[in-house]
Amino acid sequence: MDFKKLEVFCKVYELKSFSKAALQSYLTQPTVSGYIAFLEEVFGTKLFDRLGKQISPTKAGETLYTYAKKILATKEEAEKDINLLLGRKKGGLKLGGSTIPGQYILPSFLGRFKSIYPGCKISLSIGDTKQIVHMTLNGEIEIGAVGAKFNIPKLNFQSFARDELILVVSSDNPLSEISHMDISALKKVPFILREPGSGTRMTMERILEEKGIDVSEMNIVAELGSTEAVRQAVMAGIGVSILSKRAVEIEINTGLIKEIKLDDIEIERDFYLVYHNQKTLSPLAIAFLEFLEESEERI
Repeated sequence: MDFKKLEVFCKVYELKSFSKAALQSYLTQPTVSGYIAFLEEVFGTKLFDRLGKQISPTKAGETLYTYAKKILATKEEAEKDINLLLGRKKGGLKLGGSTIPGQYILPSFLGRFKSIYPGCKISLSIGDTKQIVHMTLNGEIEIGAVGAKFNIPKLNFQSFARDELILVVSSDNPLSEISHMDISALKKVPFILREPGSGTRMTMERILEEKGIDVSEMNIVAELGSTEAVRQAVMAGIGVSILSKRAVEIEINTGLIKEIKLDDIEIERDFYLVYHNQKTLSPLAIAFLEFLEESEERI
């Protein structure tokens, strides 16, 4: 059976959409529909119920998905081991990144790495720190880049970049008139918080707790699931927030957002590369780690 058809089937199953699966697989929607029709003919049963634009897997579809994931994982392991045996730096490299390293740091490195190894196919999944760590632990990705370190014996965490978190406010907010704020004032101002699992939130909570500020005592007006959502909420004047300076550099330079210095406190953190220490990395993954280590532009 063609592995590509199984990969597309899994995309349709996970996205619950033929059109989205086609987009992510770089195929036309009729091609995706043809793949699913082929599999339904092979197994002699429907794999998805189609209700207008909505689709849902049948019991047979759910069963096939379980086995398809195992088959594709075994295929990837075989390719990795063969490439390792032959010393080939080619094939697929699955990476993951939490919001800041995934969106603001890794992409520039990936472009340069791809120019050195043009035969590689790189995929980058974005999630919060806990999601990326979980994906690394489960073998869904080989290397992750995250904003916090965990005590998980099966995983290695290697520092590779620094970050600064700053208090920001919309330039239209009356608070933008002040340049400094005492940390105790954070309890009173409307504050926009990242979701649990975010490395930014974990770092912020730890630093504030050391200064005697409990997040539960703050005036939380919104809790949002991404840096982009928080940034947009800040610009809309909903409240202030603590964000990575990397994520708001353009807005600060163009005057849309203003930084307010917190007196007697600096919030800094490391970003970490994380990988499984009980699974053999592919030659490509090893080459990527070495590339980051040797890069003159490490931050």
